Amino acid sequence: MRRVRLGLLGLGTVGAGVVKLLEMQRTTLEERAGCRLELGGIADLDTTTPREGLDLDALKRRGIFKAVDEIVRDPETAIVVELIGGLEPARTFILKALGAGKHVVTANKALLAHHGAELYDEARRNGVTLAFEAAVAGGIPLIRSVKEGLVANRILSVFGIVNGTCNYILTKMTDEGLDFGMVLKEAQAHGYAEADPTFDIEGNDSAHKLQILVTLAFRTFVDLKDIHVEGITKVGAQDIEYARELGYRIKLLAIAKAAAGGVEARVHPTMIPAASPLAAVSGVFNAVFITGDAVGDLMFYGRGAGQLPTASAVWSDILEIAHRAAHDIRSTGLELPSPAARALPLRPMDDVRTCYYLRVMAQDRPGVLSRVTGVLGEHDISIASMIQKGRGPREAVPVVMMTHESRERDMRRALGLIDRLPDVASPTTMIRVEGGPA
Repeated sequence: MRRVRLGLLGLGTVGAGVVKLLEMQRTTLEERAGCRLELGGIADLDTTTPREGLDLDALKRRGIFKAVDEIVRDPETAIVVELIGGLEPARTFILKALGAGKHVVTANKALLAHHGAELYDEARRNGVTLAFEAAVAGGIPLIRSVKEGLVANRILSVFGIVNGTCNYILTKMTDEGLDFGMVLKEAQAHGYAEADPTFDIEGNDSAHKLQILVTLAFRTFVDLKDIHVEGITKVGAQDIEYARELGYRIKLLAIAKAAAGGVEARVHPTMIPAASPLAAVSGVFNAVFITGDAVGDLMFYGRGAGQLPTASAVWSDILEIAHRAAHDIRSTGLELPSPAARALPLRPMDDVRTCYYLRVMAQDRPGVLSRVTGVLGEHDISIASMIQKGRGPREAVPVVMMTHESRERDMRRALGLIDRLPDVASPTTMIRVEGGPA
């Protein structure tokens, strides 16, 4: 049986999981790959901090810890697994590995979202593979399904929950009526949110994953900065309660749709019908819906993060490449993302059409409501339903409205005028709705 040597860059949470799975499942992995699997080197700046389930001293005695350049230059190493994260030095390391004729497996969503096109081109030039199943939705086998399982389809939409931190926070706010700040502290205490949670709660993590999915599903490269991104920090407990009363739940969704000759790509809090399967996705779990013209609707659900789920996805890439390497099956480059001959352009957010939830804080005085609805009507925005809570001539009271489908540009113009009305006390809360008015 032939041998395939691996080099691992990064022995953090996921890297340690990759080593654990090799030690736990070696016989099965080698049977499925059709070759012996050898871990030839690990590069990490920290070789002293204990990793649960790993014997670092035993690894040191085997001489397994090496410098990155030593791993990349090793002529026996066929696959380099990059699990460092971040943009640099990960980008430089991957380019070196590809340039040296090594196949690369990565879970680095940020790097692919920023520099994917460059890395895919370098892999093609060198006749090697760059695989990234673990970069989106952790242990869910999503990437391979889009790349291979749906090749006979024109993808119509890809949308879902791809950030477990935000989903945990919104789930707790919904189920327990807690405010955002309190739940965020709890999420940090449980390790579901980072000490600095900005990347997650502002929607950036979801945007990176969406950029990768758009590249694969619609075969068009979208610049990350052009994806509309809003986080969950402005979602209030009262809006979650009104959503429940109206028959909806609020989730942070990453949404991509083919529409009017272009592709929409947006990340933002979204109200979805309570009966939707997505509404039932709770805690740190992820779920992604894909609609193809031939296959119809599909849903992928599972753990979007975590040591072993993510390491499982990494191993799915390693085994596929190892099988090819052991049996002299050359990489053709066809498995790498590439733009279609007539790639769809990105639609401006101003042109997106959707339904909206609005919460206007207004003084309860005669004529206020008619002025608000008048502004909406002047901008071709019609109201599907309305709730007015409480009465207080000295205090602003919430007026909650659900609209029919409207254009984003018109809604923003209308809100600009509504918020300047003398009887409107604070900026209007607006949340987009998928699935139409109830």
